Amino acid sequence: MNIDTLGKYRNFLLPLADCIAIILGYYFASVLITDSFLMNPTSAITRNELVISIILAIIIFQIVFRVSKRYSNIIRYENNQDYAVYMILSIVSILIVSLIEELILNMKNPSIKFNLAVSIIIGLIIIILRLLIKYALLSDIANKGINYTPENQKKLLIIGGGYSANDIISTLNTTLKGRYEIIGIIDDNRKRKGYSVAGVRIIGDRTDIERICEKYNIDSIFFTIVNIDNKNKKEILEICSKTGAEIKVLPSLREIITKENLYNSLRDVEIEDLLGRDPVELDNNNIKSLIHGKTVLVTGGGGSIGEELCRQIMLHDPKQLLMLDIYENSLYNIELELKAKYPNNDIIAIIANIRDEQRMFDLFEEYSPEVVFHAAAHKHVPLMENNPSEAVKNNVFGTYNLVNACDKYKTKRFILISTDKAVNPTNVMGATKRLCEMIIQAKDKESETEYVAVRFGNVLGSNGSVVPLFKKQIKNGGPVTVTHKDITRFFMTIPEAVALVLQSITYAKGGEIFVLNMGEPVKIYDLAKSLIELSGLKLGTDIDIEITGLRPGEKIYEELLMDEENLEKTNHEKIFITEPMNFTMDDIEEKLDSLRYLIDEDITDKDKIKDTLKKCVPTYKSPEEINGEKI
Repeated sequence: MNIDTLGKYRNFLLPLADCIAIILGYYFASVLITDSFLMNPTSAITRNELVISIILAIIIFQIVFRVSKRYSNIIRYENNQDYAVYMILSIVSILIVSLIEELILNMKNPSIKFNLAVSIIIGLIIIILRLLIKYALLSDIANKGINYTPENQKKLLIIGGGYSANDIISTLNTTLKGRYEIIGIIDDNRKRKGYSVAGVRIIGDRTDIERICEKYNIDSIFFTIVNIDNKNKKEILEICSKTGAEIKVLPSLREIITKENLYNSLRDVEIEDLLGRDPVELDNNNIKSLIHGKTVLVTGGGGSIGEELCRQIMLHDPKQLLMLDIYENSLYNIELELKAKYPNNDIIAIIANIRDEQRMFDLFEEYSPEVVFHAAAHKHVPLMENNPSEAVKNNVFGTYNLVNACDKYKTKRFILISTDKAVNPTNVMGATKRLCEMIIQAKDKESETEYVAVRFGNVLGSNGSVVPLFKKQIKNGGPVTVTHKDITRFFMTIPEAVALVLQSITYAKGGEIFVLNMGEPVKIYDLAKSLIELSGLKLGTDIDIEITGLRPGEKIYEELLMDEENLEKTNHEKIFITEPMNFTMDDIEEKLDSLRYLIDEDITDKDKIKDTLKKCVPTYKSPEEINGEKI
């Protein structure tokens, strides 16, 4: 059947198919039950009764099917659930026909006295006709696509022999017929070896992947296991990455949004798949108690972390969400997103600069935020090395303005989003963030506001993250640039980091620096190599990695803890607390005065600003002192 023809005449063709099903159903049921009554004029069931029953059944079926919107279905997407509904509606319709025949028409043989038999047979014929239409349509779609020949077919290996694999194979055999030659399925359940899924044999387990790929020259691998722990997923994908094949991954069940079929959910392998980190488990009741019904301010609300903070805060129903940023475009986007999702909530986007002390005080007086998440900061290390005065103005004095506003207007809790670069910093950005940590710890000693900081490493997908850069370089044919072959970083996804930030504040009493468990550090060179391999390319043949040298202020190894800090455990395995340092605001004010003088006098000498920062932050060292001979 032509898909265009059905689209044009479906309002006529589908009811006609059902009428045919009803006529055939009554005929076959009559023959089956009454021993070929059409050939026997003395049968208890007359031709007139049969005709009346068929006409009545056609009318009732049409009414029932239209009321239940069966004719609104897209036939090629119907599934077993739809076919079960057809059977139920068939039984309901025949029962209605039977009641009308007996109670209103006074027929002696209502629906030939075999309601269930008639309804089941009619239902089966309707389903068979629908299936014939469905496969005719799918065949038509496939025929309109590209005609694949053995020369341009891709050889495909499927990982996982479950329901998802079955769905994807069915799609490949219908709407994408001929695009792939499916070599086989890999499944770690060795008892399944030799069995088939949708006609495709299971030919081995994970230990066979490299051998099979080499033997059959596999072009593509589809990873279809959705109910797998991250550790095993990482291990299997690492094996796949060695084959040189292009790899596509079916997301986890929680990520899959309803689509036409699971094939459309396949995506490229992301670096998150290789981190092997399990999902974060949260105590949402405690988080909700701190946010529900409160006015919450997020600075840097348009940034990567700030946006996700706003999203997760809204899950806990604040009285009012204030999103503050200096950059209007990103703030406007998150405002549109959240207002569309929460049309009845009070969400306010505020354009303001945290450097403007009076503006901050005016906002606090107007809105009286009870909880403040401070994510606004200059974060790019090389940029801040070249513009240290801007880092001081924004990171240090912007934070100082907010800290004082919270104190004056009795904010309940202030949370600073810090960074692992604040630990033994080798750059201006890290030094300014360390000074911010010192400010909040000192202020906590004399204020009713509870000041805390949450410290973590790099987040995947953030603005300026290395992963999008690598992907862009790979797409452009390379080279992929890495600053040092031994450089390592901690990585975490944005949703995971923000979820742990929210969980951290439930343990806060004031003055703590919470340190998030970032897992094992990742070698940036290995990360680049994995992304190249997962793109189906060969390092050194298709694309190269170029070592460019450390950037100004860059450290080879990041740390999460300073030597003088001790860690305490919390009730969450991924959250730790550092021991508060012995700072006072008098100490801090003296340090800030030296920086304030440089800013007020408009002194932009980079070395002078850095030297002053080193006096303010004793752990601030040059990259040479920290990296040593590793450079």
